[in-house]
Amino acid sequence: MSNIKGPRGTQDILPGEVEKWQYVESVLADICHRYHYKEVRTPVFEHTELFQRGVGDSTDIVQKEMYTFEDRGGRSITLRPEGTASVVRSFVQHKVYGYPNQPTKLFYFGPMFRYERPQQGRMRQFVQFGIEALGSDDPAIDAEVIALAMNAYQELGLTSLKLVLNSLGDLESRKNHREALIAHFKPHKDELCEDCQMRLETNPMRVLDCKKDREHPAMETAPSILDYLNKESREYFETVKSVLDKMGIPYVIDPNLVRGLDYYNHTAFEIMSEAEGFGAITTLSGGGRYNGLVEEVGGPETAGIGFALSIERLLMALDAEGIELPIDEQLDCYVVTVGDEAKKEAASIVYQLRQAGIQVDKDYADKKMKAQFKAADRLRAKYVLVLGEDELQNNQINLKNMDTGDQQTIKLEEIVEHMKKEFKED
Repeated sequence: MSNIKGPRGTQDILPGEVEKWQYVESVLADICHRYHYKEVRTPVFEHTELFQRGVGDSTDIVQKEMYTFEDRGGRSITLRPEGTASVVRSFVQHKVYGYPNQPTKLFYFGPMFRYERPQQGRMRQFVQFGIEALGSDDPAIDAEVIALAMNAYQELGLTSLKLVLNSLGDLESRKNHREALIAHFKPHKDELCEDCQMRLETNPMRVLDCKKDREHPAMETAPSILDYLNKESREYFETVKSVLDKMGIPYVIDPNLVRGLDYYNHTAFEIMSEAEGFGAITTLSGGGRYNGLVEEVGGPETAGIGFALSIERLLMALDAEGIELPIDEQLDCYVVTVGDEAKKEAASIVYQLRQAGIQVDKDYADKKMKAQFKAADRLRAKYVLVLGEDELQNNQINLKNMDTGDQQTIKLEEIVEHMKKEFKED
């Protein structure tokens, strides 16, 4: 019988690597706390209709990439491919729009699932961090969301970043641009890929986002959404840019930036890594405004904006820039024992030290004393406590500082308080 392996496009994050994830997630959560965003946790699977309506039938995600199945009750269920639709569904279902403190500012972590060709930094199960600000159509909150995203990357030490910005305009602006795009691409329809031929009828703006046809000459001469923004949309975009200017956050305007989901309007943005060796796909995160999404899933008219990033791609960018995360892999304390009675007493000491907040471990493999010391070295223990039959008879335990080599003898009943003081001084 062959060994069972994890499904293609998934990964196991083992000790030694998982600490990086924990550190990155703690930094992101701390930044959200400073920006006054609260965590929300939603189910890993939802009714398929949520993503059909929320993400959009014309998107690659809905058409090609979703993990959809029928449950035992005959309902169509989908593993979530992205986080925004679920957060908005929760916002509507629990009538969070009626809470007194608005806008509602939320963040989330969680696994997402997309059936696509696995490649470096792009898995079939991947972990996403995202934020959503619901209930404000103030351009300043667009700038806040972008600032939080940039702040997150910079706080982790990334410097090779590029913020790309665009406006997708309001419904009127998009309608006029849509007509111009159809007129522009129609003469070239037969030259476009099969997907773009279909998009031309359903959502022509997505033709600009096509990876296959990006080199087609018609792409370069395609009408820009910026030329079709009405007065309100233009003013909105100018305000977003002016707030970013005030914050000192540099950006580049790209009129072809459209984002991959149907629910975006007005502000759209992506953050890229320009680090050498990062890879062909440079996007780290993206987001934008989605003023019609809450109504689409059954809620009242509510403005919204958010962004999401992949933790996998964030860790890739840190590697590309050679950034070492400040992870302390040292063990506080290791207990070495000699003899059966000492081993029993050590179980009590270890338990008491752990209750006192000290990270401690001991031997569970009946190793000789020398091998136990080697284990303490491998675990980079800061202190080693040695308990043998003689120490036990004298109601004492030996303490060794592994950095300095200093040794001292402590009374057994005083060891917990002594160790608490040692770590307080550290």
